[in-house]
Amino acid sequence: MSINQPHPKKVTYAEYLTWPDEPRYEIIESIPYMQAAPSRQHQRIVTNLAGEFYLFLKGKTCEVYTAPFDIRLSAAEDDEEFNVVQPDISVVCDESKLDDRGCKGAPDLVIEVLSPSTWQRDRIEKMNLYQKHGVKEYLLIYPNEIIIEQYILDEKFYKTPVIYNEEDHFTSHIFQEFSFSVKDILA
Repeated sequence: MSINQPHPKKVTYAEYLTWPDEPRYEIIESIPYMQAAPSRQHQRIVTNLAGEFYLFLKGKTCEVYTAPFDIRLSAAEDDEEFNVVQPDISVVCDESKLDDRGCKGAPDLVIEVLSPSTWQRDRIEKMNLYQKHGVKEYLLIYPNEIIIEQYILDEKFYKTPVIYNEEDHFTSHIFQEFSFSVKDILA
C-alpha cells in the first residue's frame, strides 16, 4: 500500500537520505511515495518466496533481499538519482552493485506482490523503470487470483508475459533450475 508524500516537491536520493527511516518511501521519477505496511497475505507470499530463493541461492554468487531494501536504479550519484524503489523481493548477482545502503543498479530479478493501492504503479511505472534499467526478469504476483506474470527482458523490452496459475509449476527464466508449485507458494 502506498500514498503520495504530503509535499509535492521533487526529490533526489541525496534528499531522501536525510529523511527518517519511518515511514518508508520510494521515489519514482523524482516523486516520493510513502509505503504503508503490507497485508498478512502479502507478507506470507513474500516470506514463502524469499525462503525458496534463499535455499536455492545458498552457496551461489547471487543474493536475495526483501523490502525495505533500497535499489537506486540508474546507479547515478546520490544527488542525480531520481528513482529509488523497494521491491518486495530482489535478486542481485553482481556483488559490485551492493553497498551498505542497498543496490546501486538494476537487480537481475525483481518480484512485486500486487495490492489494491500499488498494482497500477507496479504494473506500469515500475515495470517501465525495470525494463529501462535492465532488470532481466520481473514477476508480478496477483495474490487473490493466484496468478504470476513473468516478464523476460529481450535486449531492451519485456516480451509478452508468461502467465502461471495455481495449477502450474513456475520456472525462472534466468535461474532455470529454480521452480516451485504456484499453488504451494501463493495459496
